[in-house]
Amino acid sequence: MKTFNIALRSITDVKDFVNIVNKYDFDVDLTSGRYVVDGKSIMGIFSLDLSKPIKVDVHSDDCEKFIEEIKSFIV
Repeated sequence: MKTFNIALRSITDVKDFVNIVNKYDFDVDLTSGRYVVDGKSIMGIFSLDLSKPIKVDVHSDDCEKFIEEIKSFIV
C-alpha cells in the first residue's frame, strides 16, 4: 500500500482525479479528518473538506503508472 497527500482545488480537479482512478482495478481511499471515502466516488470526494490536503491510500504495490498520472495533484 502507498500513502501520500493530494490537493483537489477545483471541480475540474475532482473530475479529472476520479476519471484517472476509475481506470485502475485497485482500491483508492481518500481520508480527510475522520472521514474515509472511495476515490472512485465523485460524490464521496465532494463530501470531504477540499480546502485541506487529502490523504490517499492506494491499495496496490504496483501503482507507479497511477502515481505518475496524478502527480500534478500530489502535495
